[in-house]
Amino acid sequence: MEKIKRKFENVKMPHTYVILMSILIIVSILTYIIPSGQYTRVEDEVLGKTVVVPNSFEFVEGKSPNLFDIFLAIQKGYVSSANILFLIIFAYSFVNILVVNGTLNTYINALIKRLDGNNNLLIVICVFVFGILGSTLGIFEEVYGLIPVFIQLFILLGYDRIVGGSIVFLGVATGFSAATTNPFSIGIAKELAGLPVNVGIWYRIVVFIIFQATAALYIIKYANKIYSNPELSLFKEDFNESKIEESLEPTKRHFLSLISFIITIVVLLCGTAFWDWYIDEIAAWFLMMGVIAGAISGWSANKICKEVILSTKDVISSVLVVGFTRGIIIIMNEALISDTVVYYLSTLLNNSHKIISANIMLFIQNVINFFVTGSSSQATLTLPIMLPVSDLIGLNREIAIIAYIFGDGFSDIFWPTACILQCGLMGIPIDTWYKFVSPLFLIMTILQIVLISIAVYIF
Repeated sequence: MEKIKRKFENVKMPHTYVILMSILIIVSILTYIIPSGQYTRVEDEVLGKTVVVPNSFEFVEGKSPNLFDIFLAIQKGYVSSANILFLIIFAYSFVNILVVNGTLNTYINALIKRLDGNNNLLIVICVFVFGILGSTLGIFEEVYGLIPVFIQLFILLGYDRIVGGSIVFLGVATGFSAATTNPFSIGIAKELAGLPVNVGIWYRIVVFIIFQATAALYIIKYANKIYSNPELSLFKEDFNESKIEESLEPTKRHFLSLISFIITIVVLLCGTAFWDWYIDEIAAWFLMMGVIAGAISGWSANKICKEVILSTKDVISSVLVVGFTRGIIIIMNEALISDTVVYYLSTLLNNSHKIISANIMLFIQNVINFFVTGSSSQATLTLPIMLPVSDLIGLNREIAIIAYIFGDGFSDIFWPTACILQCGLMGIPIDTWYKFVSPLFLIMTILQIVLISIAVYIF
């Protein structure tokens, strides 16, 4: 057993770009195998969204890429994801200014004294807070800007970036997936099913607690392991950074920088919650507050510009993979194979045992999430098909909804078309992320199977 474990640990994963290029080539080949097809879509006046008409699928003519088109899709991917690329750059430059001027070091030192070794409690609280935001309000992309903040926080606490990044990403992604009142998944699904949102909410709350606790405990286990032995870290480079010095004392400039940091976070949350802010506004806000933080530090304009440029060297490799992944989605969209995948997978459902049918639904939604990203898009594409099918095979519509929210959400932490953006924000190669998250994804997959099977007997 020990030999097998050592062999597994010594396995060399391909470079992130090799993995992504392989996926891009495989998807391109699939466009020649999977016929192009589309469902008819109509505007739902109640939802205010375009939904699929069941039994309207027909084969159409799509565009399969040639060799040049594959590389053209990568270029188009960079162009179409430019706003996200600059969000990463500006968010990191803001955090970097607070590190260089000593603000984060100074106040994290005070935080450590306050915690008095209760770092695990901090992790649990943060994971559940982010989870609640995702589960109730449907917050997801809105926390992107906080990833660099938490990474730096936990590096200075003695961990690596995987701990800080996963607290935000796994926290909000797990909450979003184990939705209770999330308007972008549960809300749309319930509307399509003609069911009140409060039906089944008690079961969804239990599911949320189970999954959120699983994510928190998994992060804590890894965090404790690398805290006592940094050599076991999957990202050892973070331990080369200077840690907090006990002698640091806050100055007036540190205090003003802290105030600017608090204002940044508060306005960011208000902007996304009340003012319809999205990627562009968040990126611009970080850029503006970075300049203000530099001015508070007493830096010249030249100094601010140099620090912004220097901060990009730490994230440029991560920035580049985001556009690469968008190219994969462009290939699938131009080839019109996503609807065909949904059509073929929906034919797998039959009049077998209800538990088997429920788990086939779960499998289908997980696979579709590779091809169709975005909870609203997946809901309006799959549920008009899955809900009538669930009626025909004798499954409560609540089961189809659970299969959708599980399949739409949890695979986001694994499928490269979904998680690569977060890897970019965290500055973690996707191969490193897979080494960290694969056991957790397996655990969550087993939990999904168990919980949806139990739901068959409850609803």
